Formats: sequence, C-alpha cells, structure tokens
Amino acid sequence: MTSRDKILSLFRTHPDHYISGQEISRSLKISRAAVWKQVKVLRELGFEIEAKHSQGYRLLTTPDLLLAADIENGLDCQIMGQSVVSFPEVDSTNVQLRRLAEDGALEGTVVVADRQSAGRGRLGRRWESPFGVNLYCSILLRPQIPVQQASQLTFLSAVAVAETLNKVCHMSAKVKWPNDILIDGAKISGLLNEMNAETEQIHFVILGIGINLNMTADQFPDELKYPATSAFLETGETVNRLVFLQELLQCLDRYYSEFLTDGFIPIRRRWENLCNMMNMHVEIEQGHGSICGTVVGLDPEGALRVQLDNGQMERILAGDVTPVDKIDQE
Repeated sequence: MTSRDKILSLFRTHPDHYISGQEISRSLKISRAAVWKQVKVLRELGFEIEAKHSQGYRLLTTPDLLLAADIENGLDCQIMGQSVVSFPEVDSTNVQLRRLAEDGALEGTVVVADRQSAGRGRLGRRWESPFGVNLYCSILLRPQIPVQQASQLTFLSAVAVAETLNKVCHMSAKVKWPNDILIDGAKISGLLNEMNAETEQIHFVILGIGINLNMTADQFPDELKYPATSAFLETGETVNRLVFLQELLQCLDRYYSEFLTDGFIPIRRRWENLCNMMNMHVEIEQGHGSICGTVVGLDPEGALRVQLDNGQMERILAGDVTPVDKIDQE
C-alpha cells in the first residue's frame, strides 16, 4: 500500500474521530510534511478532509474512485483481493496484471482502473472504457487443475458477474456463450480470460472483467456491431462501483473455492440456469461457415452442446451464437 492508501485506511478505521498529523506520521513512519502532501493529493482527487487545529484530520466524504485502500476495507474473501492495485488509468488491466503475475504476484491479486486506454474484448475487439463510470478489473488465479479445464473459469466468472448484477442492481442479467452477459439481448459485460501455461501445467489465469455500470448513451461508440447497454441505462439509478466490486469479488471468492473443492458441475448448473439460449434454435457463425441447431447446454469441459437439425450432437469450441427462427431456415 502507498502512503496515500495507508492514510485512507487510517481514516476508514476511525470514521468519527480526528487523527492528528503527528499520529499519522508516527503510524506510517513518514514526516509531517509527507502527511500534509498526501492529504493535499487526496483533496485534489475529490476527498473532503476536514482539518481542525490541535485535533487533526477527519474524512468527511469520498469521490467515486476505485482505490485499493477502499476496496480492501471490509472485503470478506479468502483468496480474492489478497492484494489490490488500483490505477486512475492504464492501457489494460489484463496487461498490467500479467506483468505482476510474471513477477510472482499472489493468487487473488486484483488490478482495477478507472479508465483503460486500450481495453480489449474477445477476438481482439476494442472495449470502450471511459473514465469513472464502469468497472474494469482483472483477477489473478493460480489453480492446480489440468490445462484443458482452464476454460471452465470463464463460466465461473460469467455466473459471478450476472449474479452480482442481479443482486446489486436488481436486474435480470443472462449469460451468453462463451463470455458475454446480456440484459434483454443487449451486452452489459464481457470477459477476457487469459492463461499462461505449459503443456501440463497452468502457471496462472487472468480473469478480465469489463462491466458497463454508469455509462450513458452518448458514451457508447456509434459503430457498435451489437447492441450494448449499462446498468444506469436499464434502471435509471447510479451504481456505487465500490460496493459492486466488493460484492463481485466476494461472489467470485465463494464460487472459486467451491470450484476447487467440487469441480465444474455446480458452476455448469448455475451457468445453464442463467443462459438465455437454453433449448433455443440458434445459428453459430464459425470461420469455415455456419451451422444451425438447438442449444442443449455445456459439456464437462465447457464446450457448447448443440443438437443439429439432422439430430447429430455437436461440440462447439468457438463461434458467434445468434438466435434464429426455425421457420426462417426452412
């Protein structure tokens, strides 16, 4: 934690009391001048900090920023959030976390940013990441599982995101194979999970999560290929991003612990219950063409099981899935 984060943590620990500059200086082992400098920086970031002669400082209000000290404060997790790193802006939270992972960062390390300058989605697509309105975060996992099971973690994170949206924002989010979360057919969240592994060993997996929380209509690009939305556009209410992130991390923590103990089956059942295309006739666009069939569910490794129109069962490993009217195919 930086000196700024530690000062914030002191304020959070004593919300109704003044803390003297001398006490902060002694606790953090920094000079009184350094304390004053960090308080000044916090005020510039939008924190309202009252100062009283002979009594010290007291935090009154906080801006809507995702700071490590705030995220860690009160977080009830066994694995997620072991370390939290926050940035006002980065190229990509996945890129930043990969660097930390390669340097030996702990499992459960979280990187979060208020803005991404080069956010990425699946298939190299750009993920729009305006400042201070959405959630852009990446979580580091080091699971001791076979390499071929790593894709199952995508479904774990999809379930956690959808359930957190439904709980915190009172929505009806659904999951779409392989890694989207939808509200009435419009995309509200996307996942980009990346792995570093050898043939038989996973070194680490990064869960990349982007969620449109408080984005307004004019912040979406005009050239979107698919309809998109945000929690604010759907409900008319601003989402507290800190509360949302803490709830999401706690949900991920529960399901990851369950996954390590009980395997993929409980996650697969939750995902299928949230899937918006179960038993639906779909068209699947693949690199070599398209096929049509009915979605049956997931197989044990996370491939989409589709019963083709000729009755044959197909495992889908990659492709874009779109609902179609069966009559239109005849």
